[in-house]
Amino acid sequence: MSDTVVAIDGGNSKTEVLVVSRDGVVLGASRGPGVSPQRVGVDGCVAALEEFVREALRSGGLPTDPPFAVHTSAYLAGLDFPREEEALRQALSARGWSSTLDVGNDVLALLRAGSSDGTGVAVVCGAGINGAGFAPDGRSYRFPALGKVSGDWGGGYRLGEEALWWAVRAEDGRGPKTALESAVAEYFDAATLLDVVQGLHFEEIDTASIHGLCPLLFEVAAAGDEVAQDVVTRFTEEVSLLVAAIMRRLDLTTAAPEVILGGGVLTGVGASVIADIERRCLKVAPRARVRVVEVNPVVGAALFGLDKLGASAAAKAALKAATQRV
Repeated sequence: MSDTVVAIDGGNSKTEVLVVSRDGVVLGASRGPGVSPQRVGVDGCVAALEEFVREALRSGGLPTDPPFAVHTSAYLAGLDFPREEEALRQALSARGWSSTLDVGNDVLALLRAGSSDGTGVAVVCGAGINGAGFAPDGRSYRFPALGKVSGDWGGGYRLGEEALWWAVRAEDGRGPKTALESAVAEYFDAATLLDVVQGLHFEEIDTASIHGLCPLLFEVAAAGDEVAQDVVTRFTEEVSLLVAAIMRRLDLTTAAPEVILGGGVLTGVGASVIADIERRCLKVAPRARVRVVEVNPVVGAALFGLDKLGASAAAKAALKAATQRV
């Protein structure tokens, strides 16, 4: 289809697709589970993405036979190295979705979604954590985001593990008392944390449920629990370290970079957590502008597509206005 963009944002836990016209109108949309190529393989990822794209096209009453659009803009978690990007690019190209195609890591879509022109620094924190930056002169930097092996700390699952770790140690006496002990036991509907440990060990409790402890951690911290507050403080430090490292590498500390925060964890925390992150970032770059993204990252993927088509600023503004979170 002429003058349309297929935009894809694929995180670890969910995938979103938009079909957008050159003038910034959303023609179709779909949403599904995460299909990162690191988890399901390149072939499995592409097959799932094609179904999501067809669903988005059907939702707008559009034809579902390729080519789907003039341009495809796909930004996914798990594309941490150029060889991974190239593998997905080749697989998508072979499908014939569009005449042009851009592929990249999902944190770049977050940056484009939240910033005014695609430059600045973004940190995404969902199941995992990652950061990236683009300088006005075109230089860029981002982290591999492979977990502990690449120096990461944070992400919803890791924060959930921290909540469980401190709760277990409070119960058995190895750690300080904390309200996490009762809160975590209640979350699992268990009499003791030892029951939870056994349930996880014998696979009677799904380990994915640990991720759900992340918002609980922030709730307990907000209620004044010192142990939970210490974990949250470490988290704000880690987000700020990502931002600071990127700004230093790109020589942005004396500029006024936009710092965009997104992902399920950062969009769900309270204002005090964001304020602490901002305070730490301003120590490194006093003119930085820190804010939480107001549209889903898939909008950033669509904006990249509109950039490619040479769409007007009015079209891009219309897209962002139409997709603001309520």
